[in-house]
Amino acid sequence: MVSRETSVPEPPEAPALPEWLKPSAGSLARYAELLVGPGIERGLLGPREAPRIWDRHILNCAVVADPAAGLLPAGSQVADIGSGAGLPGLVWALVRSDISVVLIESLLRRVTFLTECVHELDLTDRVQVVRARAEEAGDRVGRPGVGLDVVTARAVAPLGVVASWSAPMIRIGGHLVALKGESAHEELARDRHEVEAHGLVDARVLMVGEGVVEPATTVVTARRAAAQ
Repeated sequence: MVSRETSVPEPPEAPALPEWLKPSAGSLARYAELLVGPGIERGLLGPREAPRIWDRHILNCAVVADPAAGLLPAGSQVADIGSGAGLPGLVWALVRSDISVVLIESLLRRVTFLTECVHELDLTDRVQVVRARAEEAGDRVGRPGVGLDVVTARAVAPLGVVASWSAPMIRIGGHLVALKGESAHEELARDRHEVEAHGLVDARVLMVGEGVVEPATTVVTARRAAAQ
């Protein structure tokens, strides 16, 4: 079980959640405690993140998994590259009981935290933690010879680099769903050629979660094309 010290800050109270997230409210609140407690203690998040753990982190990730957004098809197999403290992969697993998630992380202290969270949040049947560098993880995740439905990354690397890591893991017709910041349009313009060179097409920037989280979450999505 993940322990926490009395000296760490308490997470802020959860904001009002949209109807589709309300069944996950308890699990998300527990995850918020883990992030603000042992997550900060172990240096996975900075202390200044505690007051904004919901809007900046949990809801920022959760809105991407909204079934209405259509970014995570029902029953998806997902990989989260450079998962860190579990954002967005653990959040997605908590709010979408129909998907399975592989959390890919190379640093041992993060892998340890993720493994403890998976057990604490009762996700062992749908979430796997793999210790590996992103560029070496392709043969260790997903369905051999088929690939994953969705690969994601949040604040890990430039878009072109994320595309190079992700493409080998994604099935034909599957998608990269990268959570990005305000400069996403400029980043896509800069890296589009590299993204397409890795077989990812129809790349575009989407805004997700208006009215739920402010600012809305910026996502770059691209589809894995069949080899020519």
